Amino acid sequence: MSSRANPKVVVLMGGPSAEREVSLSTGRECAAALRDQGYQVVEVDAGPDLAQQLADAAPDVVFNALHGRWGEDGCVQGILEWMHIPYTHSGVLASALAMDKERTKQVYRAAGLPVVESVLASKADVMARHVLPPPYVVKPYNEGSSVGVYLVDDAASSPPQLSDEMPDIVMVETFAPGREMTTTVMGDKALTVTDIITDGWYDYDAKYKEGGSRHVVPAEIPQEIFDACMSYAVRAHDALGCRGVSRTDFRWDEARGFDGLILLETNTQPGMTPTSLSPEQADVTGMSFGELCRWMVEDASCNR
Repeated sequence: MSSRANPKVVVLMGGPSAEREVSLSTGRECAAALRDQGYQVVEVDAGPDLAQQLADAAPDVVFNALHGRWGEDGCVQGILEWMHIPYTHSGVLASALAMDKERTKQVYRAAGLPVVESVLASKADVMARHVLPPPYVVKPYNEGSSVGVYLVDDAASSPPQLSDEMPDIVMVETFAPGREMTTTVMGDKALTVTDIITDGWYDYDAKYKEGGSRHVVPAEIPQEIFDACMSYAVRAHDALGCRGVSRTDFRWDEARGFDGLILLETNTQPGMTPTSLSPEQADVTGMSFGELCRWMVEDASCNR
């Protein structure tokens, strides 16, 4: 990043993905916080002419507040690398790996991290038969924020009928019962564990609508499970080659004890909205939202 006294930060937001609205909310929150921290801030709604938008803005650093495909899967990171602009969050390879849920699981398995069985299957095959024994979950293998997630319970007599918006190839994974938990990694350190409590499925509305879920942070769980979440999150962050801030999600089946803890996925660009988990975890550890955004800008780099 530039050593200029008042660096210029471009906050990239919006974009064309299914998570556009989440990204706009994240971007506005981060832009406001960075202004309060003394940065010159330019908000850019990333379009197909992004390279020209960046050239016109001439930033010292980019705060990448994009979510979903294109902005979070290594594509934008590649543009930023080519333009030699330091940017927040993970680099090209880690971003691409983490966005591809099946490859993420392959990395987890190679690192000795616990996951459930999963397969990639065609949309047509999934609608024609049960490709795994119920209960199982069907979701895009390269989206986040619980966009397009189907839960097929063990009483289902027929396979799911997927929407037209679902891709031709989807991930099918064994349903992991239990509590939803998450841990943020900042640099090389895990912050804490959050227990996410909802009335039902932790879907898009539960994640982003006010009152959609309740967060217990730090999670009130056995110490060995808490410690395992902290350790697993750092190991996942490192195995994927993440940089800056990431957040790893877990399920824990209390009835199975330690064996009931599994990793779901790692988010290389966690949401930073008023209801988001990573800023809340940072706050619990004594870091304000503005300080978190500043740390991310100061941590920004390229060539990763």
